[in-house]
Amino acid sequence: MANPEPFPEHISLGEKYEPAMKIEDQAAATAYFERCVEHQMRAFGTTRAEAEQAEKANLGYWAGYYDNATRERVERLFDCAHPYFGRIAEKGPPSPAEALAAGLERVLKLAGRS
Repeated sequence: MANPEPFPEHISLGEKYEPAMKIEDQAAATAYFERCVEHQMRAFGTTRAEAEQAEKANLGYWAGYYDNATRERVERLFDCAHPYFGRIAEKGPPSPAEALAAGLERVLKLAGRS
């Protein structure tokens, strides 16, 4: 099988992470993660360790917009976790109140009020 094209330097988050949400096997996830890491290093000048950390956080965050089964699968296949809620397999899905509190906390932190 030929190596897939690398991601273009400028790519939307949806274009980059939507395909990962559909992956269902480990080999495909491993190959896709490698493309993500390569893009992160090339586009942002990060080290491999920094790129891996960033991509795991990004994949975990993006999976949080999906149903619980998709989130669990993505976290398992990519060995990642939602950066605010942790792994769904360990902590379960956040309640609406927990999600709202996390969002408000993040907004306040960005605004320099916490």
